[in-house]
Amino acid sequence: MDAVCFDMDGVLVDSEDYWVPYEEEELFPTLGLEGLDVDEITGMNYREIYEYLVETYEIEMERAAFLAWYDEAATTIYGERVRLLDGADDLLATLRERGVTVALVSSSPHDWIDVVLERFDLAFDAVISADALDGPGKPEPAVYEHAAREIGVDPTDAVAVEDSVHGIESASRAGMHVVGFRHGSADDTDRSAADFVAGSPASLREHILARADDSSA
Repeated sequence: MDAVCFDMDGVLVDSEDYWVPYEEEELFPTLGLEGLDVDEITGMNYREIYEYLVETYEIEMERAAFLAWYDEAATTIYGERVRLLDGADDLLATLRERGVTVALVSSSPHDWIDVVLERFDLAFDAVISADALDGPGKPEPAVYEHAAREIGVDPTDAVAVEDSVHGIESASRAGMHVVGFRHGSADDTDRSAADFVAGSPASLREHILARADDSSA
């Protein structure tokens, strides 16, 4: 294992605890989509979420209004509410001490990512936003393929940590070993496509560091 690529939302910060209620209680009813399974869109870039909902459900909200809703919610969620998940900063520090490259690979735009990096004083060898790349984001593999090129590793020598179905599919299709991160026992998202499912921060740390030890042996 030469590198670990971390998703941001739901992996480094608890933002999904806020995005999901916002979407289910505010956005979906406005769009006439009460009861929509939030897993259909979680992990996707918000611009692509709009295109998906237009094509799949023929929503009538204007694109500008839809994107503005997300931008406004993001200001509150990232700037005031999110917290760093237990052990995230320690895991990043340990990987750096062991010489493992660490990258952030997110569907969020750089403006949102920068707020998180600054609030929690996080640093990565590369920060990749699907929002800034040409071509499709998660679940397509392009963003993880780009990340591998950016940090100079073969995707098969990298681990990706993801919590969403779309993110797991993206990293897996790129050829990475994928760890699906579960948000406690009440989280019923199907992460069976991941190579390993970590049910706690301790399990995530143990699995990743074991792979780091194996690769250095």
